[in-house]
Amino acid sequence: MKTYSPKPEHIERRWYVVDASGQVLGRLASEVAALLRGKHKPIYAPHMDTGDNVIVVNAEKIELTGGKETKKIAYRHSGYPGGIRGTRYDRLRAERPTFVIEKAVRGMLPKNRLGRAMIRKLHVVAGPEHPHRAQQPVAYSLGHPPMWEGLPKQKEPSVEAAKEKAPAAKRASAARPATKPKTPSAAKSPVKPAAKKAAAKPKPAAAKSTARKSTATVVKSTARKPTARKPAAKKTPKTGEES
Repeated sequence: MKTYSPKPEHIERRWYVVDASGQVLGRLASEVAALLRGKHKPIYAPHMDTGDNVIVVNAEKIELTGGKETKKIAYRHSGYPGGIRGTRYDRLRAERPTFVIEKAVRGMLPKNRLGRAMIRKLHVVAGPEHPHRAQQPVAYSLGHPPMWEGLPKQKEPSVEAAKEKAPAAKRASAARPATKPKTPSAAKSPVKPAAKKAAAKPKPAAAKSTARKSTATVVKSTARKPTARKPAAKKTPKTGEES
């Protein structure tokens, strides 16, 4: 069984609306992050963005439990020594309600370019109205993930679209420059058949035998004959004369 890997044509972006009025910040952010990553789909892959678009309305009515309005602090740093700043969440929710949800969701996404691409699909609005009516979003209730409807069906190309593509292909072929014919100088010079035959024919056997004999005679003539050395005269031990 081969492991399935999602393809770009299998990813379908849908739109959901989440009402944040009376919802707890952490529980809302966890489900919104799952929708953005696409973990509610069977084709989910951690290395691809298979998620949907999410619109969060009524961000100013979000709630925090356990007295976190005064205990929880959002920090930021300017990058210079001593440049740390902190803002309590009661003040942050009154001044920037959209930032509260965006910060919570961003902390639950991957910290790389994939996470930055996912956070762009999040649209947070402070009030009940949002400017995304044209996308026809569907209401989403927390704790009830949407049902999987299968992979999107591939549309077959119509006859009219095929007719439109045909003249475009003809124009592209006409726009291409015609290839120049090869000049005779560039072509390779033909090899003479006579030379090929002469190179292919073997030498006769007589020529080989004569060549070998001539080389043998030359070797014999040039070889030096061994010279006979005369025996040295022996001297008698008594007189020292030659015997």
